[in-house]
Amino acid sequence: MKKQLNGVPQHVAIIMDGNGRWARRRAMPRFMGHRQGVKALKTAVRYASDHGISALTVYAFSTENWTRPREEVDFLMDLMYKTFVQEIEELNKEGVRIRQVGDRTSLTPEIRRVWTQAEEITAANKGLTLNIAFNYGGRQELVNVMRQLADRVSQGDLSIDEITEEEVASLLYTHPTPDPDLIIRTGGEMRLSNFLLWQAAYAEFYVTDVLWPDFGNDDFERALQSYAARERRFGQVLAKEQ
Repeated sequence: MKKQLNGVPQHVAIIMDGNGRWARRRAMPRFMGHRQGVKALKTAVRYASDHGISALTVYAFSTENWTRPREEVDFLMDLMYKTFVQEIEELNKEGVRIRQVGDRTSLTPEIRRVWTQAEEITAANKGLTLNIAFNYGGRQELVNVMRQLADRVSQGDLSIDEITEEEVASLLYTHPTPDPDLIIRTGGEMRLSNFLLWQAAYAEFYVTDVLWPDFGNDDFERALQSYAARERRFGQVLAKEQ
């Protein structure tokens, strides 16, 4: 049975930080933290689906993560591939719609294929939209938008005066998902880390010291309660303050 809280955000985005630190504190190799992080993600997806959240966007692999040690990058690619092969049937049964947001050009054919299969299999689902930001960078996303707009202008398909916020938003990786209402960051760091730079303009932020592998239902609940207690202004003055 779905629980309803006052002011439930329709779109939640999560910067899943802390896998490496979680493993280090337990004298484990970093890959153990990533494996535990996948378990936390499965818990978060189920929680979001059960609590009336329409979209969940998770930061899984950034464009900067390629600079990590080769063995860690290879492990993360393999982990992503195996996770989707194993979980796609269950996610589909639960009505989750999967989308990859990010650049696919530098990914292997095998990984591109599993993304395409996951999206095709779940395309008609009406439940939670799960956007997985994989090989994603906010600056790269905006450069990609600029290039598309410049190309359309040069081809005469678009005038400079027709470049609007709505036009830019329609070309973002996350389109048609609305901008996030709430961005959660685990691990205690106070930064966006090149995540959803355009989309985060009026998002509410919630930062917790809990490392991602330890982030459970109670932690998600606290984030939603914090969100529900806030008054979103979008740059305006509330009537009661006038």
